[in-house]
Amino acid sequence: MRLVSFLVLSTAVLNAAAQSQYLLGLGVADITGPVVETNMMGYASLGQTDTGLHQRQRARAFIVGETATTANRVVFVNADIAMGDSGIRRAILAGLASKYGSLYTAQNVAISSTHQHSGVGGYLENVLPQVTSLGFVPQTYNAIVQGVLLAIDRAHASLAPGSLSIGNTSVTGGNLNRSPTAYLANPAAERALYVNEGGDQDKTMSLVSFGNRGFLSFFPVHGTSLYENNTLVSSDNKGMAAYLYESSVEPSAMPGNQTFVAGFAQSNVGDTSPNNSLGAFCESPGQPYDGMPCQANTSTCGGTVEDCHGRGPGFWLDSSGFHSNEMIAQIQVDAAKTILGKTRSSVTGTVRSVHVYLDMANHTFTLPNGTTAQTCPAAMGFSFAGGTTDGPGAFDFVQGDNSTSQNPFWEIVKSFVTPVPSAAQVACQAPKPILLNTGYADQPYPWSPSTVDIQMLKVGNFVMIIVPGELTTMAGRRLRNAVRAKLISAGVLDNSAYVVVAGPANTYAHYITTREEYAIQRYEGASTIYGQYTLEAYIDKYTSLVPFLANAASGTPVSDAAPPELTSKAISLQTGVVFDSAPSGKSFGQVLIDVITNSAYHAGNTVLAQFVGANPRNNLRLEGTFLSVDQLVGGAWKMVKTDSHPSTIYQWARTNTFLGTSTVNISWTIESGTPAGTYRLRYFGDSKPLIGSISAFTGTSSNFTVS
Repeated sequence: MRLVSFLVLSTAVLNAAAQSQYLLGLGVADITGPVVETNMMGYASLGQTDTGLHQRQRARAFIVGETATTANRVVFVNADIAMGDSGIRRAILAGLASKYGSLYTAQNVAISSTHQHSGVGGYLENVLPQVTSLGFVPQTYNAIVQGVLLAIDRAHASLAPGSLSIGNTSVTGGNLNRSPTAYLANPAAERALYVNEGGDQDKTMSLVSFGNRGFLSFFPVHGTSLYENNTLVSSDNKGMAAYLYESSVEPSAMPGNQTFVAGFAQSNVGDTSPNNSLGAFCESPGQPYDGMPCQANTSTCGGTVEDCHGRGPGFWLDSSGFHSNEMIAQIQVDAAKTILGKTRSSVTGTVRSVHVYLDMANHTFTLPNGTTAQTCPAAMGFSFAGGTTDGPGAFDFVQGDNSTSQNPFWEIVKSFVTPVPSAAQVACQAPKPILLNTGYADQPYPWSPSTVDIQMLKVGNFVMIIVPGELTTMAGRRLRNAVRAKLISAGVLDNSAYVVVAGPANTYAHYITTREEYAIQRYEGASTIYGQYTLEAYIDKYTSLVPFLANAASGTPVSDAAPPELTSKAISLQTGVVFDSAPSGKSFGQVLIDVITNSAYHAGNTVLAQFVGANPRNNLRLEGTFLSVDQLVGGAWKMVKTDSHPSTIYQWARTNTFLGTSTVNISWTIESGTPAGTYRLRYFGDSKPLIGSISAFTGTSSNFTVS
């Protein structure tokens, strides 16, 4: 018996040792769509059409596989986009299948988002998010699909043995709750459990270290540091955090070309904000309430929401949130450095994944108390149109009002937009007053998704719940706690189980609140599209799938049908570039406004040159740049900045639509510590003639001095 026990123990130890080493792959790629003449995604503002570029959007791919059974692997993609989408995911999976066969599938590939609101729109396949983008934008869609595939290809090519470790820290000043009155509706006893853990916000950053190759962190804060008035494509605070961290590790490498990959992923982001660090205030010049805090539950100023805005830490420094953006990013960078600077726990165990489709329209299930509950076909409430303190709405809609009479005009006209809700739908969605009955709107194709992706990825004792929506703080805690408890009670993991939520990923099904928060009907509750039992339905489904993460799991979980393919039906109202022309007597790339050459620039100064331009939609220059800052070094020019550096800005402006003329401004704000020397600005463009092919050109400023 002693010999048998010794052999069993030895085998267990060897297996554990083998499972503490993994195949690890990391990759980055450019996913930036058209940076002009295209609606931006996040604020759903028709007027927010992009005019240039602040920072490129990127996808960062992380692959973890077992060393013994290499087919057991997972892929987590953290993309600088507003949310996941079924059409995007479908195309990515098809591309992976054509190259890798059955190695990367719907089961083990997660496409998550940083939920940033300053990226290019038009890529989602349902109608509702296409309204402000004037339909589908193929350039945006293709840039994301191709870029994510390239990031995964690069991660796959870099696969090498390595170990993982996990740690966490508390983050101060990185987020605040933008709907605290809804959070207070949760039971006092439950809220008391989190008094020392952030209260109405999760303050914990969790981080998985890939050794000296990179990391993947999870922290909830909305990607709304850049305000709705910004029209420069960027990656908001999480993309900025990735840039700052990667640049600190490899300062001489160009952004996107570093070997170290820093992932700042989103978590239970629903009611978080980076803009309430100073509070939400009325910006109403000439009104008696100007400068005063907004009304708490309705987020109104003088009875309307338009003037109520949250203020980030750099609110007083610029009008579009760029300083706040970098401050919130730096807070996350510092938290990641804190975790990596202290002892972390090793990640050990097998790699597993599970995925099913769930039709959330009229989904029936059993609550823990034994009663039957049901979700509803999708619908948006009146407070959805009220917006948030990050991006207020219009038309006199307000938050926190579950009456059906807050806007009589829309009460009349809403039936012309979406079908009149049935009595059953009204009862199911109650107490939400239905503004848009999107679950029954299917012309010209479905307005909202009915079927969502339910997915979990397990890497040893670390489990990622991949969520198709925006969980509020308490909703995320409930889901996370339920899955962790099930992992332990089912014997899948022991008490070392570490669980995080990630999303919005794969599909975008809007928000997920607790039932108590849903009853308050602030923006998040009004945007919980499948009704008050949405969270409970997710908890029921995710926990039921936990056994399929076990080491010896067998069988296949029951799944609903995949969502219908809609991309081929998509309508696009965006016109293509007709032609470009240079003004009479001038040529593309010619300097119109030159840099200053008779005096030196210093740190903090902004250098600007204007060129005869062409429409950048002619060539997105993926993996490239629209501009460069070059330094003269040893008699040769060296590129030192591109359009991926936040110190540079690319701005395009149409000067005459009929003649097809335009200008481009290239600017560089000189950073502290910039070496003294001779520099120049360059502009890289592509022009389209009325007849013929697109051709590239370059514009170059005069030399200038930095001292």
